[in-house]
Amino acid sequence: MFLIYNIAQFIFLPFIAPLLFILALATPKYRGRIVTRLGFGTKNNISTPSPNQKTFWIHGLSVGEITSAVPLIQGLRKKYPSDRIILTVSTRSGEAVARNLLGEIVDHIIPSPLDFFPVIALFYTRIQPQLFILIETDFWPNLLLYLQRKKIPALLVNGRVSEKSMAGYRRFAFFFRPMFRSFRYLFMQTELDKQHMVDLGIEKQKVKVLGNLKFDTHITEKQFVPSSLSTLLPDNTLVITAGSTHQGEEDILFSVVKKLQTSHPQITLVLAPRDPARTGQICIMARQHGLTIMLRSENSITHSDILLVDTIGELMFFYALADIAFVGGSLVDEGGHNPIEPAILGIPVLFGPYMQDFQEIAVSLIKAGGGEQVDDSEALQHVLELLLNSKELRYQRGISAKHCVLQQRGVIKKHLEILQTLL
Repeated sequence: MFLIYNIAQFIFLPFIAPLLFILALATPKYRGRIVTRLGFGTKNNISTPSPNQKTFWIHGLSVGEITSAVPLIQGLRKKYPSDRIILTVSTRSGEAVARNLLGEIVDHIIPSPLDFFPVIALFYTRIQPQLFILIETDFWPNLLLYLQRKKIPALLVNGRVSEKSMAGYRRFAFFFRPMFRSFRYLFMQTELDKQHMVDLGIEKQKVKVLGNLKFDTHITEKQFVPSSLSTLLPDNTLVITAGSTHQGEEDILFSVVKKLQTSHPQITLVLAPRDPARTGQICIMARQHGLTIMLRSENSITHSDILLVDTIGELMFFYALADIAFVGGSLVDEGGHNPIEPAILGIPVLFGPYMQDFQEIAVSLIKAGGGEQVDDSEALQHVLELLLNSKELRYQRGISAKHCVLQQRGVIKKHLEILQTLL
């Protein structure tokens, strides 16, 4: 499979290289990174390890993977204070978040290599890893093959497999099965994720359920929010933060907020869309609903019905400022997003019926009394009305959500115990 993959690269590269170059220039999250991702400048950007110094190579695709990796990287640094941690990131936004959250913890943060064999070999020579850790996704055949040939253990951490992804893995099992088998271990979030890997033909002893890395997020209180963000919201407001929303959800949220304003004129909706590039479209939609809207990037001291978060990496702050949280990608069939962040901050968590990608976490929150599933706009309005009317109910559900997360801590310790056996 890998031979065919590289032959195809060799044959088609002259034709696709110009297209890739144009795409890279046209796409902001990849723009200006191709040269570095081909390995140029890595000699100057990566220091040489000292004798007996171990090197951990950690890779994350973008913002979501980087934020998931923070507790693990913090745990690694505490356990191995003198060793090197090199973090590669595929997207510009992911690199910016990495520098903000991990710039003082890791030794180097650089763009990830493109999956051409000579490029992978060059990055390997520069990094000289003793262990490779892949966060969640972004599988590349040449990278994994090269590490396997060099006998460098590769770990998949925080692994999860959606039904949609699983369908693709099955359809192209000849391509994906060898890649997954190249990992020394696959640390999955849930039993269902593990079963998906086993069903694909991966050896059971390689697949372990260690939980979601975000269960060990150190932030559990709200005092960490920069004061500059707090001023963006009016005093004495009740804040509903809707995180990682998708197209089709904003229209529902705006309609519900407009109706709630009749009995709760003091509410503010903080909206953080999954794709900030949709900002213009969302602003038009809000005004069509008769709602005023302000952009986070404007830093305005005036206040509006809606604060639209058009920045990257700040959702956790706005969850911390919220009285109620809604997790997007769940009222439309997108599989949902991770509800752990608002839950750990002690906030009641709402989500729609489409939480396939985080089903076990959603069920746990519902059983604990900290989360609630709403099937449509009417149900969303009803539950929000109940929560807005009762500070005590918000408190009780928030404490239940936080307790649910705290009960599942210890994920990083499990990772580090196994990781230590590989060095």
